[in-house]
Amino acid sequence: MFSRLVFGLGLLSATALVHPALAADAARTLQIFVSKDKQSLAVYDGTEVVATSKVSTGKDGHTTPSGIFSVLEKQKYHESNLYSAAPMPFMQRLTWSGIALHESNSVPRYPASHGCVRMPGAFAKMLYGMTDPGVPVIISDGELVPQPIDHPTLFHPDAPAAMPLLSDVELRPTMPDSPEKPVQVAMNDTAAMPMPAAQPIAAPEPEPPSEPISMLITRRTLRETVIDIQTLLNQLGFSAGNPDGLLGPSTVQAIKAFKTLRPAEFAADKSLVSDTLLREVYAAAGKGEPPNGVIMVRQAFKPIFEAPVTITDPGLALGTHFFTLHAVDERAGTADWLGITLENNLSRETMKRLGITNQESSIITGKPIARSLSRITIPDETRRKIDALIAPGSTLTISDTGLGRETGEGTDFITITRG
Repeated sequence: MFSRLVFGLGLLSATALVHPALAADAARTLQIFVSKDKQSLAVYDGTEVVATSKVSTGKDGHTTPSGIFSVLEKQKYHESNLYSAAPMPFMQRLTWSGIALHESNSVPRYPASHGCVRMPGAFAKMLYGMTDPGVPVIISDGELVPQPIDHPTLFHPDAPAAMPLLSDVELRPTMPDSPEKPVQVAMNDTAAMPMPAAQPIAAPEPEPPSEPISMLITRRTLRETVIDIQTLLNQLGFSAGNPDGLLGPSTVQAIKAFKTLRPAEFAADKSLVSDTLLREVYAAAGKGEPPNGVIMVRQAFKPIFEAPVTITDPGLALGTHFFTLHAVDERAGTADWLGITLENNLSRETMKRLGITNQESSIITGKPIARSLSRITIPDETRRKIDALIAPGSTLTISDTGLGRETGEGTDFITITRG
């Protein structure tokens, strides 16, 4: 638990705004936004700014990447592994490749670092005390502000079913058989039985809040395609090996054996793995049309599960969107989501690889979040599984570009929008 400090300062120095003390788990719902254009940092609790500061991001040749990150590791004192053991007090790591938030005695409010986000000492110390690992950090060129988002595609807890009143009790008439008969009421004889002293009713122990989850919805890549092919070929009796997404000898042999039994379908298909192969394997397994998207779920920086989703109009870019779950009402079955859209211009090579023919100027005009969410179909079984897992602080990223090179062991889903 921590209290928000009070300083009557502007953005030119570390600032914490006036607010009451936070609950013990409030750190999980914070979000940190860094604007490279303004060289500023803002901490949000929901839609409310609770702290601000000036910063210095990476200079030319050492640009701070833009994108979606989270705090991976915290150290009160750290020395740079890349730059002559330079001191980095109150370090909060964002990538394992060397990007972090940290204190510096040089924060001129223009790009001056080697890629990290520098902060003044007092603010860096305060921010260090406010955050937990997993807190989202959004770095962008322009200033972004989280907005409430209500959409049926987003997850929410199942409201408890209404309990029927005495559904298993046999009802009997309350009137006697005839008006002359008195109504007899069964009663306990309490005269000989002393009434027990009233006992205080102990309040139930509150359940500890669930660990937040992080989710990524993206287009399927070769990895997910190969995992599906391996899984289904094994079910069909071919020995494709462990479904790991790798084209090892067992998988290659199983694919060739499957194709040998269907020479007509693969006469013009010379690729080892192709859309034709995926469709034929799905058809042989009785699975219908293969999906073109995937949702991946992590908890405490570890993969939990992944499942297929369907993206309509796959030739149109989804854009890059980020959502955080600020509050959950289990009884009402509601969830308060906040969302932002990040500019993410895809290269021509990336668009060709992903089969995208139109990215609509990075999908930043109109109502991009609602349009993207409406194009995603999540199977009911997967939705129920995720609905049971969500907790305040859970996050969802939508991106066209897959896991990203910075996502790996000991991370949430990291999406780089600009290097």
